[in-house]
Amino acid sequence: MLTPERHQLIISLLKENGVVKLQELVERTNSSESTIRRDLVQLEDKNILKRIHGGASLVQGNRVEPSYIEKSSKNIKEKRAIAQYASQLIHEGDSIYLDAGTTSQELIPFLNHEGITVVTNAVNLIEPLLEKGITTYLTGGVVKPQTKALIGSRALESLNLYRFDKCFLGVNGIDLKYGYTTPDPEEALIKQTAMGLASECYILADHTKFNEVSFSKVSSLKDAVLITDNGLTKSELESYQGHINIKVVTT
Repeated sequence: MLTPERHQLIISLLKENGVVKLQELVERTNSSESTIRRDLVQLEDKNILKRIHGGASLVQGNRVEPSYIEKSSKNIKEKRAIAQYASQLIHEGDSIYLDAGTTSQELIPFLNHEGITVVTNAVNLIEPLLEKGITTYLTGGVVKPQTKALIGSRALESLNLYRFDKCFLGVNGIDLKYGYTTPDPEEALIKQTAMGLASECYILADHTKFNEVSFSKVSSLKDAVLITDNGLTKSELESYQGHINIKVVTT
């Protein structure tokens, strides 16, 4: 079977099943395992599939972003555990940046520190922050309905007026090759800017974000400390350790 024919068969099987095993591809194409591995590498480079242990999964809609309501209803236990741990990293008088991630909202109930100041680009965080009596600054910009985030040139201009002791960000994907990613290039730029303005950077992301890739790169894995839950398998966790500063929280 010629290479284009194998590639088309692999794509067809992935569209049918979402995930396909390496051994199945070897049998269906009557090819060697090394040949199929090369095919998967080539298709991954084209962002058609994602290699996983023992096979591959289909990459679909890496620019599609769930709504804030959809995201906020998922993995609540994990997000709260991550947020509680993150709150212990904040000290009296700190200036912090919170972005529009759903885990950022879970952090607010734990912000009982004296004299802290929060800057955010998330319009939905304003009310809970004010209810806590926290001094809060909102960036400028245009509101993105899907995530309730302020983005655009005005958001960047106002964000650059501040400096932070710590920033806490959410992401949609964590991948060894592609780093931290998010669907929207404008939101990615806001996150990148906040990281550059902070002394310490933390990514708050539950285990479902691992081995996922979205359209826009935020940063390399080494550029921030990742706080996640213990939902990864031992082998998955070991594959990331050594490449990333990671804090795993028990839920």
